[in-house]
Amino acid sequence: MGEGISNRDRLLRACRRQPVDRPPVWLMRQAGRYLEAYRQLRARVSFLQLCQTPDLAVEVSLQPYRILGVDAVILFSDILIPVQAMGRVLLFTDDGPRITEPVRTMTQVEALAIPDPVEATPYVLETIRRLRTELGGDVPIIGFAGAPWTLATYLVEGGTSRHFAAVKSLAYAHPDLLHRLLEKLARTIALFLQAQIEAGADVVQLFDTWAGELSADAYEEFALPYQRQIIESLPRDRVPVILYVNGCAHILEKMARSGADVLSIDWRLDLAEARRRVGDRFALQGNVDPGVLLGARERVEQVVRDTLRKGGGVGHILNLGHGLLPQTPVENARALIEVARKWTLSVESGRDVESK
Repeated sequence: MGEGISNRDRLLRACRRQPVDRPPVWLMRQAGRYLEAYRQLRARVSFLQLCQTPDLAVEVSLQPYRILGVDAVILFSDILIPVQAMGRVLLFTDDGPRITEPVRTMTQVEALAIPDPVEATPYVLETIRRLRTELGGDVPIIGFAGAPWTLATYLVEGGTSRHFAAVKSLAYAHPDLLHRLLEKLARTIALFLQAQIEAGADVVQLFDTWAGELSADAYEEFALPYQRQIIESLPRDRVPVILYVNGCAHILEKMARSGADVLSIDWRLDLAEARRRVGDRFALQGNVDPGVLLGARERVEQVVRDTLRKGGGVGHILNLGHGLLPQTPVENARALIEVARKWTLSVESGRDVESK
């Protein structure tokens, strides 16, 4: 059963809601501080050096594939890399990323470049090309980028934020200014993802992590149009698109209007409910709570099995509802992967026929 379905085909088929032998599985933030190999490398170089040095970025990208046995390799980079290419000074501190001069005036917005990714971020594209060579085309490579609203929150706030007061102030007091910023970000990210696809990405994920902080109406005004602009610019016949929003329960049906092939669901929304709400038009990704991986292995396995049942077989990619936490025990991450790899589906129907 399932003979001839490679890892690459398995993910692509799941994205397009075609039957597979088992759900593919990868983990957001699967390359990172929970791995000792990553910590050792990170002790020698800065985070930006890791992102901007293809040899190192390839090594880090491959660590979870080699250690955990995930079904896909996601490019090691950061959503703020294009922001740096647009002309902002970007620092990574112990408290997170920081933009040294927040963007809050029209003059600052107009000064932002719309960079050619081939010239401005060649190391990202070279990392994808080297991953393609290393993996021989048999393992899918996931490219990614931040969506305009989420990138705007960093640019306007100057870094991470709890309340998003500065960017929401712009949204409701100076919407024309914010829309101009979002438009430039959308054009930048469209070019960036197009270049990743040309370099060899098999799937791309658009992270609009902080769009869940918007009301449903504000999401429709400040996030959705720019998601759609980016997704519509991509060669959809070649590469599926995943859209991720953290805290998406109140906007799920609006997310479904983005044009994405896959909706990535956080853990606050029951996966079976998400399926009922969007029907069979979309694949779903998720949605194990990353905090579960901090507990007992038996609980991890139970939650993963429940998630796989709710995923419904066809059109489900097992993942977390957000990124892996740094303190996650490697054995628990491996347990999640092992349950998924033992989960068997009928290729003809996509239904569960056996789980071990």
